[in-house]
Amino acid sequence: MDHSVQRSDTMNEKFKSMQSSMPWFTVYHPSVIEKPVIRFIKEVWHFRNKPILVVLDPQGKLVCPNALHMMWIWGSNAFPFTSLREESLWREEAWRLELLVNGIDPVILNWINEGKYIFLYGGDDIEWVRKFTNNAQAVAQAARIPLEMVYVGKSSKREKTRQLMATITMEKLSYIWEDLTMIWFFWTRIESMLYSKIQLGKLDDHDPMMQEIKKLLSYDREGGWAVLSNGSNVVVNGHSTTILQALVEYELWKDQVPVKGFDLALQDHHRTIHGISHPCCRFDFPMTMGRIPETMKCPECNRAMEKFSTFLCCHDEAIPEVLFQ
Repeated sequence: MDHSVQRSDTMNEKFKSMQSSMPWFTVYHPSVIEKPVIRFIKEVWHFRNKPILVVLDPQGKLVCPNALHMMWIWGSNAFPFTSLREESLWREEAWRLELLVNGIDPVILNWINEGKYIFLYGGDDIEWVRKFTNNAQAVAQAARIPLEMVYVGKSSKREKTRQLMATITMEKLSYIWEDLTMIWFFWTRIESMLYSKIQLGKLDDHDPMMQEIKKLLSYDREGGWAVLSNGSNVVVNGHSTTILQALVEYELWKDQVPVKGFDLALQDHHRTIHGISHPCCRFDFPMTMGRIPETMKCPECNRAMEKFSTFLCCHDEAIPEVLFQ
């Protein structure tokens, strides 16, 4: 759309090729879009590089600046894709396992219906995965609870995730999502929940559910995490360090299981550990995203977080050792 760039025959051919693959109406040629329109789309609709889906009503009035987020979260149930509908869906929503996995894996939905305990977990440290899964299985056996575990990868490091999945399968540590598209969809939906709240201007409302979503995204950036549910009900959402410690220290809280139940006993012990350690929180917003919050509160301590600018290479590769020499 940059009018200062001389359009070549190659660029025109590429445009025609892309245009022919699209099943919807397209602009006849980029040159017909005037500069004020381009500026409006960038400055008012906050378009950068990533696709947005602006919704207009029959009178041409804007009713949602970007409906992609609610589509990823609720699918066709978000129709007619207005901001009012988005707010309504959030009011009806609850912090439950279906919010995280709905539309991705029917196996987990079956476990929910069967009332099993379910660990969703992620990270890229195989040693932590081994310790976590082994301790979780040992605790489940000692407490006599039906437990299933599923590895859902990371939002980044695709190749590292693939290697870790192969090890988990070979060592039979837990169930995995073999299709990387499922992992991509899982993290796209979680991130969409955050962006949806940003768009609605309700990111830092006193909303316990959104605090948990922010923790999950932050823990993913800072190593690993695990979410335990009893059927649909989420019991614990923990950083890799705190949830593993809680499992390792089962002997300290096992006597509370007959009194409080497994859910509350684990929840209370994990809360004690968490209150001492307070894992760090971090959020990365690509500059290609149109709407980035000016301020953001930490989901752990509710203080305003510091804002940094980071330059990050997009390649899913380790940093070459030559850079450190």
